[in-house]
Amino acid sequence: MGARASEPTADDNIQMASAISNQELVNAGMKTMDETDQAIERSKQVVHQTIEVGTQTATTLKGQIEQMGRIVNELDTFQFSIKKASQLVKEIGRQVFFLITFSLF
Repeated sequence: MGARASEPTADDNIQMASAISNQELVNAGMKTMDETDQAIERSKQVVHQTIEVGTQTATTLKGQIEQMGRIVNELDTFQFSIKKASQLVKEIGRQVFFLITFSLF
């Protein structure tokens, strides 16, 4: 009196348990791969955004450097103008002093 054909044998049960375990492992592996793919895509987006921010920052910085250069040039011009004006004021002061001194004598 053996096992009926419709009832699974012990070997069938072991194979079925292995198949379920293997299927669970495959499912877990597939889930892990999907999660990894999603993480990679998020990382790619972060890299892309970082590149965009870096490019915008570099462009802004370049504009600020150019603006600072223009400001330095203007300051040099102002300094030169102030120096010339100071020399003119000194010269006018000397001439006024000279005129006052000689007009008193």
